[in-house]
Amino acid sequence: MSGILDSVNQRTQLVGQNRLELLLFRLNSRQRFGINVFKVREVLQCPPLTSIPKLNSLVRGVAHIRGQTISVIDLSMATGGKPIQDLKTAFIIIAEYNRSVQGFLVGSVERIINTNWDSIMPPPQGSGRASYLTAVTEVDKELIEILDVEKILNEISPLNTDVSEEVASSLSVEGNENKIIFVADDSAVARNQVVKALSTLGLEIEVAKNGAEALRRLKEIASETGDVTDRVGVLVSDIEMPEMDGYTLTAEIKNTPELQRLHVVLHTSLSGVFNQAMVQKVGADDFIAKFHPDELATAVQKWLGND
Repeated sequence: MSGILDSVNQRTQLVGQNRLELLLFRLNSRQRFGINVFKVREVLQCPPLTSIPKLNSLVRGVAHIRGQTISVIDLSMATGGKPIQDLKTAFIIIAEYNRSVQGFLVGSVERIINTNWDSIMPPPQGSGRASYLTAVTEVDKELIEILDVEKILNEISPLNTDVSEEVASSLSVEGNENKIIFVADDSAVARNQVVKALSTLGLEIEVAKNGAEALRRLKEIASETGDVTDRVGVLVSDIEMPEMDGYTLTAEIKNTPELQRLHVVLHTSLSGVFNQAMVQKVGADDFIAKFHPDELATAVQKWLGND
């Protein structure tokens, strides 16, 4: 266990090649879950938690770690399960999502595995906890569930998706009224947030649930028009997606003649540890950390008018 705790920070640089590393953990049962190591700052045995009045019921308290006060969400409760009882044996995964640092209380932490995004599949259709899944994969013939953390965080503290009046009044799509904005993101919550923010531009928006689906659809559009940019103005893509991640999607687009003129804005919760060199390597045009509606709308307008 100490090996995992000591090495997480050194193993957050694996990006590209449609590969990722998952930190495996459990909540209150034998079911194993995974979180992308690239988002993890560190893993700690649960320190003393301080209760604060009027916190959301899913927040077990705050932890004081290296001079920073971090709220700690009980992931079992957040997905409809029972609270994690024994905090003395529990762990906290410190992760960065959407420009903020967050602690996730889990029952135990196991190991790190190396896998490929093409082995990460969309979750099966179902009810209950399945609604909190963004993907699943198989390890040692056992199903690993990957939680939709953006949905959990949005339920606790909903993000503002409105573009400010000042920015909205400055937006213009003149000359691009016939174009659509294409959005690829595996989280339904994130897709809805992006669509609401970009609806201010007044253009048609089409969505895909992962990179593979987006690539198929973009090729379909290109086959109808000869060049995808005759119809699509900008692609806004998440990075972490089942089957094909945003880096691989971008590289495929830039290496396909009928797609390569399409401007790609990578929009991801991989904020503080983001590898800027990777964006340049795959040929993305821009990177926006989730989630700031003014920045996103402004970037999309910029690339709409940048031929």
